[in-house]
Amino acid sequence: MITALVTIVRGRHAHLGGMLRGSRRATRRPDVVSVCAMDDPAIEGIVRSVWPDAVCTSVACDPARLPLSAARNAAAKAAIYAGAEMLVFLDVDCIPSPGLFARYDQVLSEADAVPTIAAGEVAYLPPTPNGYPADGLDGLADPHPERPILAPGETRRATDFRLFWSLSFAMRAQDWVRSGGFDERYTGYGAEDTDFGARVEAAGGQLLWVGGARAFHQYHDNPMPPVHHLDDIVRNARLFHATWGWWPMEGWLREFDALGLVCFDGRDLRS
Repeated sequence: MITALVTIVRGRHAHLGGMLRGSRRATRRPDVVSVCAMDDPAIEGIVRSVWPDAVCTSVACDPARLPLSAARNAAAKAAIYAGAEMLVFLDVDCIPSPGLFARYDQVLSEADAVPTIAAGEVAYLPPTPNGYPADGLDGLADPHPERPILAPGETRRATDFRLFWSLSFAMRAQDWVRSGGFDERYTGYGAEDTDFGARVEAAGGQLLWVGGARAFHQYHDNPMPPVHHLDDIVRNARLFHATWGWWPMEGWLREFDALGLVCFDGRDLRS
């Protein structure tokens, strides 16, 4: 399949460079690189310095509430227009392992003819003052404790779509188009990927955990719970609940409640 790397970015220039250089080292490079900048005019130059024939698009945004859904949709649309048959979505702070694109291609080529999300493992890198080496990232990174760790050739069907997240995943372009993409009513941080997973599940789709498609998350400060995204999380959680009847990000909402930032009892959310 003609494969596209799809990513969105505002700032994070060093992370973007790390992701693009890692993609060039892949055993099976993406045929198309599609990057959507969110009101950051420096991005195109950075992208083309590493990947001269990349597809670069942009969306306008309020810096206080980034249009993550709209940007992903724009980048995916541009990739499909460029001929992509498979879309590999990576957050800009993720470096693909050498086998990531080839493994996603293998899994989606063999997957059943239902809407399919393939999701590889994400492992977290420590802070570094001088950037990350080209090789040996496996020895530096720690896997996420709540996601399954599979053998390199293993694939497992997920039973809980709530564990889907958008840091690293792949879909056939036709499945993406049928899904309608991310819901652009979600702006800012939180729940847009949970909503997307819920819609794929409701359409009879499947979520596959994929061994051998590891991505390495480059370190950046990220306070937990993410109080700096409080307004976005509350707004998006209410939108999600109105759509699906259950609360996403419930752990964070309960932590916000404990801090006195919101009132949340599992049934109602007040701020």
